[in-house]
Amino acid sequence: MSMVELFLPDEAATARLARRLAPHLKPGDVIALKGGLGAGKTTFARALISTLNGAETDVPSPTYTLLQTYETPGLPVFHFDLYRLDHPDEVRELGWDETMDGLALIEWPNKAGAHLPQWRLDLTLEQTANGRTARLEAHGEDWQARLHGF
Repeated sequence: MSMVELFLPDEAATARLARRLAPHLKPGDVIALKGGLGAGKTTFARALISTLNGAETDVPSPTYTLLQTYETPGLPVFHFDLYRLDHPDEVRELGWDETMDGLALIEWPNKAGAHLPQWRLDLTLEQTANGRTARLEAHGEDWQARLHGF
């Protein structure tokens, strides 16, 4: 497993990380967004979706809808927020299995249990005294190759 750790001093740095990662994404990718409340998961998702769309895009947090979808020029994006799920099997009701032709961004991925794909990129955001730390962990050879030299 490959891992990259970056310091993000502000929200602009979080957006730059999203813009830097965007060209490396392809259909079928899964990014598990980890971190506590206010860690920057939705900020990252908002910047990534806007980058993939080629324009500033309204990206509300899917906290209450559980899923927001976006048709970007390169691939559809499925933005999940699983915080409110009571059981992992509830992801099936959200169209979980229909995301293979796009990018799945998953906030609170631990709520998916065994449904979380083994081959994915984990992005953990943690608040620090003077910003955030971002840790990217590649699961699977394909992600390891793409993360190499990132």
